[in-house]
Amino acid sequence: MPRDATGASNPDWTDPDCPVARTLDLVGDRWSLLIVRDAMDGARSFTEFQRRTGIARNVLTDRLRKLTAHGLVAQRTAPSGRRRQYVLTDAGRDLFPVIVALRQWGERNAFAPGETHSVLVDRDGNPVPAIAPTSADGTALDADTTHVRKAP
Repeated sequence: MPRDATGASNPDWTDPDCPVARTLDLVGDRWSLLIVRDAMDGARSFTEFQRRTGIARNVLTDRLRKLTAHGLVAQRTAPSGRRRQYVLTDAGRDLFPVIVALRQWGERNAFAPGETHSVLVDRDGNPVPAIAPTSADGTALDADTTHVRKAP
């Protein structure tokens, strides 16, 4: 039986052998990735996630539970000691290139020419360069120069 990232059996994978499908099963709804995006941008509290996204409380509760159960987010006690915070785990931080790729696709395809939008910048204030997959020798890769090798 297929197993999820925590090692538990999961018969509900959309396509058990496909990493893209499994990832979408975990974070493929719009709210989960927006929560991850906001956590990367410093959000920590339930209230802050709700304020930034506009998500309904019950949906936010569900998504935070799911992200926590799958090891993308962890809870810890806030410095005040009175509330819980949500922080990205290493697995959650590993989604950074995914978020950047989605952002860059959106910049190219989801805005009209000249339409204003937020910009991701590095610590020096420079826009983050476009993400481009490359082969081991540095050659640019795309859908025409790659293929999926199916699991046996």
